[in-house]
Amino acid sequence: MRQIQNATGRFGRGGGGGAGGQGKGGDSLQHRTGLEDSITLKFRFLDTSRFSQLDSSVLDFTGRYPLSWNFVTLGNFGNAAENRIFSPMYTSGWDHGFHSYDPYNFTLAATRFYNTTRPYSEIGYMLGSLQEQYINLLHTQNVKPNWNMSLQYRLVNAPGAFQNQNTNHNNYRFTSWFQSKNKRYQNFFVILGNKLMSGENGGIKNDLNYLDSSVYRDNRYIIPTQIGGNNLQSRNFFTTNIVTGTFNTNATYLMRQQFDLGQKDSIVVNDTTVIPLFYPRLRMEHTISYNTYNYRFRDTRADSLYYANNYKITIPTTEGKYYQQDYWKELLNDFSLYTFPDAKNSQQFFKAGISFQMLKGEFDTGTVKKSYTNLWLHGEYRNKTRNKKWDIEAYGKFYLNGYNSGDYDVHGMLKRLVSPKFGYVELGFENVNRSPSFIFDPTSSFYLDQSKSLNKENTIHFYAALDKSAKKLHVSAHYQLLSNYTYLTGFYKVAQASSLFTVFQVMADKDFKLGKKGWHWRTWVVLQQRTGSAEVNLPLISTRSQFAYDGNLGFKNLFLTTGVELRYFTPYKVNHYSPLQGQFFYQDNQVVHMKVPEVTAYANFRIRGSQLM
Repeated sequence: MRQIQNATGRFGRGGGGGAGGQGKGGDSLQHRTGLEDSITLKFRFLDTSRFSQLDSSVLDFTGRYPLSWNFVTLGNFGNAAENRIFSPMYTSGWDHGFHSYDPYNFTLAATRFYNTTRPYSEIGYMLGSLQEQYINLLHTQNVKPNWNMSLQYRLVNAPGAFQNQNTNHNNYRFTSWFQSKNKRYQNFFVILGNKLMSGENGGIKNDLNYLDSSVYRDNRYIIPTQIGGNNLQSRNFFTTNIVTGTFNTNATYLMRQQFDLGQKDSIVVNDTTVIPLFYPRLRMEHTISYNTYNYRFRDTRADSLYYANNYKITIPTTEGKYYQQDYWKELLNDFSLYTFPDAKNSQQFFKAGISFQMLKGEFDTGTVKKSYTNLWLHGEYRNKTRNKKWDIEAYGKFYLNGYNSGDYDVHGMLKRLVSPKFGYVELGFENVNRSPSFIFDPTSSFYLDQSKSLNKENTIHFYAALDKSAKKLHVSAHYQLLSNYTYLTGFYKVAQASSLFTVFQVMADKDFKLGKKGWHWRTWVVLQQRTGSAEVNLPLISTRSQFAYDGNLGFKNLFLTTGVELRYFTPYKVNHYSPLQGQFFYQDNQVVHMKVPEVTAYANFRIRGSQLM
């Protein structure tokens, strides 16, 4: 990854909101701050006013990669991915149900709104084996001191080692954040889109031992696969051809407006400079968003025997094609009111609001159309004290009417700084009562089972965490109690857990310093244990370790981390994958064993930025 600071300001006059005197006609006597030739960049997310700084660390490459270490794919970057850490849904309301490609999506929750004194650009490029390519581009600048825009693009393209597993994902995101000069009005605007294309092969055929055959040892691409047929090999990312695969596209257009009532104040810097301040006491907020979701599976060379054996679907031999689609349009309106008890602490507020959702779905190639609505209330309380010792959050949502009537979710969190040496202690609770995702509704084109009546899912989650930053230690424990858990078995059969079951998890990560020469042992450990009769497969232990050297080798502007990384999980019955459904499903026959850990050598470095005068 390489970061580039655009110091010329060629994308906008005045350096995007930096100090004055940059352009022609500037006042040579203007007040200087000492930061005219540097960049100050911070960002926030949509649902919080807390600012964060960019993470320039190179210790963990997965932080710049769509997939974290605990995900497992179908064998190629960009294919469907499953989290080995059990993570049920903790949101109520309507859900389409397609989440196997979520790690590759740009999301609204992860969208950043920047504020920068100078234009800033970031270029990321990764070249992997078999011409696997990953490109990430970001540019942000303040067109005015109170108005920032950003644009981001990402490409994932991986031909893969086997037939019919090639991928091509394109993501884009545009943001605008405007704040009036008197600080009373804010406008957030987002456009984001994801176009995901992934080949599906159903795995290699098992009629022969292809993997150990000398004929296929040097060229895995010619091994026959369950679906997709034989195709010519192509590694040109400009012409990705997917004969059999998943085609998912989604887009979001959102605008949020806020208007505050409160009290004015100001800070006098000198005789000619006064900084206006505004402390909100009441905030009115309106959010409108329009979203589209298009989920498709297409097989232009459908194998009638495969479909008959696994899905009980008859494919006419004269056609040899199969296609299914769920296409959704969503319009969401929300109005909320905030009150701020402490005028000088914007991190403490009460929020109450009402939301109305309109949904239109098209199924079975557009011949079946349905419309749904939802109406719900929501409330929230947050308080992060100014001394940063307490952090309190409470949130609730209840569906009054509509397709998801009766759904609700409540969340609570209490975080306390015990001492700078001991660190933070956090306690939390969640309870979610939700309708099963729409993919489990017989109306969906992807519902292939006989019609079944399903109950609402209910999940209770207790957790506690210890964060000792001084010791580089983080430990958390989670207890989850679930009822009516909904899942797939046997490629397409819908099932729901008939009894309560629990999942207990302990997660820990620690950086151990080995001596005084820059050697480190960084380790991540996840322990998971299920109790009850639910059909959920989990590895007992998943772990990742790095044995690394961190230093500069005598170069003061260099930071280098290099070493080996080991990943391992204990044997467990890994879930299978249904190509037509785009879902992982439970199986109880095959156990996956790692005879030895996966070992990777790595070297990451960062050169501290400098300026040439």
